[in-house]
Amino acid sequence: MAISEDLIKNLISLPHEYEWLDIKGNWFSKEEIGEYISAISNGAALCGREYGYVVWGVDDASHEIIGTTVNFNKDIDHEPYKHYLARNLKPSVTFEAEDVLIDGKRIVLLTVPAAKSVPTKFASQAFIRIGSSKEKLSKFPEWEIRLLNVLSNGIPTIVNTAAPDYAQDLTFEKLFMYYGAKGIELRRETFKKSLKLLTTDGRYNIMALLLSDVNDIPIRVSVFSGKSKADTLFSVKEYGNSCILYAMDKILEYGDAINIIQADERGRISERKDVPLFDYEAFHEAILNAFIHNKWLGLNAPMISVFTDRIEIVSHGGLGFEQDMEGFFKGVSIPVNEVLASLFLQLRLSERSGRGVPKIVEAYGRDSISIEKNFIVVTIPFNRINVTPFELNEGVGIEAIKGTQKGSQKSTQKSSQKILSLISENAWITTQEMADILGISRRAVAKQLANLQIKGIVKRVGPDKGGYWEIF
Repeated sequence: MAISEDLIKNLISLPHEYEWLDIKGNWFSKEEIGEYISAISNGAALCGREYGYVVWGVDDASHEIIGTTVNFNKDIDHEPYKHYLARNLKPSVTFEAEDVLIDGKRIVLLTVPAAKSVPTKFASQAFIRIGSSKEKLSKFPEWEIRLLNVLSNGIPTIVNTAAPDYAQDLTFEKLFMYYGAKGIELRRETFKKSLKLLTTDGRYNIMALLLSDVNDIPIRVSVFSGKSKADTLFSVKEYGNSCILYAMDKILEYGDAINIIQADERGRISERKDVPLFDYEAFHEAILNAFIHNKWLGLNAPMISVFTDRIEIVSHGGLGFEQDMEGFFKGVSIPVNEVLASLFLQLRLSERSGRGVPKIVEAYGRDSISIEKNFIVVTIPFNRINVTPFELNEGVGIEAIKGTQKGSQKSTQKSSQKILSLISENAWITTQEMADILGISRRAVAKQLANLQIKGIVKRVGPDKGGYWEIF
């Protein structure tokens, strides 16, 4: 009984109803419950779940437990109701209705096995859930095709789904370089098999496309001049269209570059305190999770948006097939892309300790992670020191959020002016050369350059080696 109670609490903690989950108050209809069993069974199969559920006794809007009088253990029209349902379900479905008391209120949990081989029908008609509504499957041919394909071939994954026809001539030199940089040997004779880059019929799959030298998957960091997407788009950093391992590294480097260190002298007695703009480790874990758990099947990459008060990281797909809410927040990770997660583990980019989400929650609380039906948003707020009214109300790109002490601001501005002067004298000057001339670290120069680029004051033309700077 305790197991059922925990399951119910996990189900009603989910933010939405799904193709495999419906929540009811005290509603009852002799025929329609059979139709719902068909819809939930087929929906569970579509979503790769072993079971689907209907929960009675819970308000479907607030998810508050209210109790129910629905009773499956009664006769209707001189026939046991469970027998009536079983007689009309084809093929046979071993559903189970269970009464559970939670906080003294009666809940009914209906557990429905996912369809196998063929769609589940009630009274010779198959049903499906479209969003939160129950519909006849025959009304939606595209859903019927998807369901039949899943029942025949299994759930589509980045491994068993072929890349588009135009993306079957792939190369992987960058992947070999990445492995080499990690000190791991990747054998050319066997890497396609070992990394599972081919479908059963020998075509490159989505996994291969993600790791290839060139692809058509844009991965962008959008920088806005204010606190919402309605504000001016300040700049767009493009990191995609190539091996996602390099794209992810570039985004992590960008995050490190904008994570300025602020001088906090509030309540100072002796030494001042250096405060980063945000918790980089939480940002790092959020980016890793977004790449590992993103639903890449639609060739949609994670989206990163930088505002004057926060960074938002969006990954597509919502929770994994068998992931529940509590397990997610406790770090019991069930990867959406198991093979991709294993590759990240092999490259020592991630670990199986389940520390990613707990680290984000520790830094910013549960509210920093919003789980929707088809995407997850992680918000990394900025910790600004001594923000001026102008910065709060107007915003001028990412530098508007830095909120440093006045003395530190003057120092930063002075360094920026010197960097601009050096570039004006020699457009081909390197970051290291600037650091040597200014007597500061290369990383400090890189951060100043990143800020100047975000402001639109300077632009890098060409690669890091051999390129040059332009001043606007």
